[in-house]
Amino acid sequence: MVAVFNKELLSWYLITLKLKETVDAGLIPTSSQSIESPNQEIQNSSDAIQIAINGDSENPTEGPKSPESEWVISVREKLGLAQKDDVAGTWGKLCIYKVPQYLRDGEDKAYIPNIVSLGPYHHGKKRLRAMDRHKWRAFYQILKRGDQDAKMYLDSIKELEERARDCYEGHITFSSNDFVEMMVLDGCFVLELFRGATEGFMRLGYSRCDPVFAMRGSMHSIQRDMVMLENQIPLFILDRLLGLQFGQPDQKGLVAKLALQFFDPLMPTDEPLTKSERNRMELTLGLTSPFDPLSDSYLHCLHVFRQSLLRTGPRLEPKRWIKRWSHNSRVADKRRTQLIHCVTELKEAGIKFKKRKTDRFWDIKFENGILKIPRLLIHDGTKSLFLNLIAFEQSHLDCGNEITSYVIFMDNLINSQEDVGYLHYCGIIEHWLGSDADVADLFNRLCQEVVFDINNSYLSKLSEKVNRFYNHRWNSWRASLMHNYFSNPWAIISFFAAVVLLLLTSAQTFYGVYGYYRPPS
Repeated sequence: MVAVFNKELLSWYLITLKLKETVDAGLIPTSSQSIESPNQEIQNSSDAIQIAINGDSENPTEGPKSPESEWVISVREKLGLAQKDDVAGTWGKLCIYKVPQYLRDGEDKAYIPNIVSLGPYHHGKKRLRAMDRHKWRAFYQILKRGDQDAKMYLDSIKELEERARDCYEGHITFSSNDFVEMMVLDGCFVLELFRGATEGFMRLGYSRCDPVFAMRGSMHSIQRDMVMLENQIPLFILDRLLGLQFGQPDQKGLVAKLALQFFDPLMPTDEPLTKSERNRMELTLGLTSPFDPLSDSYLHCLHVFRQSLLRTGPRLEPKRWIKRWSHNSRVADKRRTQLIHCVTELKEAGIKFKKRKTDRFWDIKFENGILKIPRLLIHDGTKSLFLNLIAFEQSHLDCGNEITSYVIFMDNLINSQEDVGYLHYCGIIEHWLGSDADVADLFNRLCQEVVFDINNSYLSKLSEKVNRFYNHRWNSWRASLMHNYFSNPWAIISFFAAVVLLLLTSAQTFYGVYGYYRPPS
């Protein structure tokens, strides 16, 4: 009994000690509740100790927050961001895209600016910061000429900030002030280049030996940077900035006209046409007026440049998604698709090549075994130009694939430097590159990773006609005859001499045999 009694005293002592510690810590109220039993007191004391460990006085029965609950909170936050991204109309405003990774593998130089950054994608990169001081110079010259205040430009572009942000892909991390400042500086820089190329930089207040604002030196590299897909500014921003200079903030269309004149050196064709030839061509195509920047709502300078290349452009049937994915219209990787045979093979089948007199480089015709292709000028900026146009067509839903179709068609035509040499001989290709092999390599790499619908190409029907002609055996035989016996005057003379000799030999044999059986009387 003594041992049991001592054990109970020890238990009461421990309970009292823990209660005192709990009360001193302020974890439970010091109420004068009666203790019903030692077991109840032990339970209360254990709960209090558990509360002290967990730090949760509101719900003592719950344990600590588990990592799973934090994970659920993180998932809900991400779903909240997804909900913001899924707002109706957000994706419809997107027009300045980041080049898809499958296109840019191995071709980063064609999509990344070398001298000047425009917009948020490449802003602040170390090697492009040198041009920032010239952007400030351009803004200063605009304010000086118009005796205007910078606040007017900042406040006006501030009104368009949200609309401008929606044009870019992904979340733009710039603060409101930084984004507006970037739009104003980059936009004013672009407009000074546009106006200087048209009006003359000296008239705008720049010196004759200016390192940037002069049509010499690095201007060609700047033009090439400004036509890149990731280096664009929304056209409505440029319209507003130019309108502020002239006191007409709501004017439209003038920037597009200035852009066309500025980017004219990048045109892939320089076919000279007389006025009568141009009028006759426009009449044939059903055009009543030249390209009009006011006739459509353009997104940015690259879009304007593309539309000017196409003018009216080849018109295709509207896209039908059900038909697009049917077995009659398969989507194919360009590397496994042969729209048309190469020049050497087509020549062997009797197809002739001829330069077509038009300044629309995409307007290819096939008539009576003659493939008529407009002249194409290839310079050191052609590769970057075509790649960015293709990237825009691959990214923008409301855009056709005319440039992509043309490039893939030419890629199929050109397999070797011999193909390039023959097209150059026909006057179809003119290039400023090192050799014909460089031109062949350029076309063979342009659409290496492009996936497109071969039946959604404006050249698909023409390719079918060419292939039918190629597959006809008689055409190959006739072409072989022409190549072997009628390729030059001496071959023709030899052929007719052989025919005459064959006829004389046949006649001699006939009369010899005839005289043997019917000797003269």
